[in-house]
Amino acid sequence: MTTAYWQEVMNKLDTKVSKMIEQLGGRSPHMAGEDGLFDNPATDWWTSGFWPGMLWVMQDMTGKDLYKNAAWDFDETIGQWFAKPTEELHHDVGFQFLATAVIKHTLTGDAEGLRRGLEAANYLAARYNPAGGFIRAWNGDKHGWVIIDCMMNISLLFWASRVTGDPRYRHIAVSHAGTAMTYGVREDGSTKHILSFDAATGAYIENFGGQGYSPESCWSRGSAWGLYGFTNTYRHTGDARFLNTAKRIAHYFIAALPEDHVPHWDFRLADDKRMARDSSAAAIAASGLLELAELVPPGEKRVYADAAERILRSLTESYATWEQPGHEAILLHGAVSGDSHMDVSLIYGDYFYVEAVAKLNGWKHRVF
Repeated sequence: MTTAYWQEVMNKLDTKVSKMIEQLGGRSPHMAGEDGLFDNPATDWWTSGFWPGMLWVMQDMTGKDLYKNAAWDFDETIGQWFAKPTEELHHDVGFQFLATAVIKHTLTGDAEGLRRGLEAANYLAARYNPAGGFIRAWNGDKHGWVIIDCMMNISLLFWASRVTGDPRYRHIAVSHAGTAMTYGVREDGSTKHILSFDAATGAYIENFGGQGYSPESCWSRGSAWGLYGFTNTYRHTGDARFLNTAKRIAHYFIAALPEDHVPHWDFRLADDKRMARDSSAAAIAASGLLELAELVPPGEKRVYADAAERILRSLTESYATWEQPGHEAILLHGAVSGDSHMDVSLIYGDYFYVEAVAKLNGWKHRVF
């Protein structure tokens, strides 16, 4: 793939995302259906960081204040939930504040961004269960539940350890990654979604299918979270266990892709009535594969970089809304799970697509 090709895609994104600013106004988007219009959930919802994160990436790539101005207040808006009773602000503060407060501080030096990022890191660290060596998922009465998604949230703890010099954040992140690696990744590189532990003793109990087809299957977005998350963990630690885990997941993901390189929502579907694609899983995995390509020996780079570009080209040419200016999202054909919200557009799919294309154009200011 030529550099000129990806520069042209970035130019298309500049036009598209600037139009999205007009269309979305002050909304905090999550999902768009057949009408192409995004919803507007409360900003305590786990996806609230992805739209401003996309704006910060575009600001960094273009230097246009349009993007910075549209993104600026989101970390303050989301941060207000720390002072409110809520059942929705949970482990996904990594997704919410890495893409807002942390990148804002990284790019501008904003002191409030630093403060809010550390507040979120403290909140996440407080969810750590030392008996089991994990960060608990969600809220409610499932005190011993862990999900593969949280492998992306622990980047917040690595960042906090770096900016404060306090190794405790890093210790928690490494412990959680070790637990997720041991119990959440199968020998063949497939991943489990939900793990259940005894919260009092830390003993492993079982796993659940969660958003996957079954406990024995492999939810493709969860696989993408794991691929990217273990890659990040290796980047922060240099521990080869995590690199090898990321590579195993990557090999499984690449081998299981259909002809157009965009996965179905689960890699082990047995029900052909629900054979829907998930463009968000594709975008997440592509960005993770580009990270992995940067970390492996030179002779291995093309395995992961070429796979990422094949995925991104398919998304660019067959899944994007370039010819639908009224559509508020970038990518079509996403899936939340097999039981809900099939064939929709998802803001996190859009975010990771933008992030991946930015990387192919030389972007280095990582969010995750």
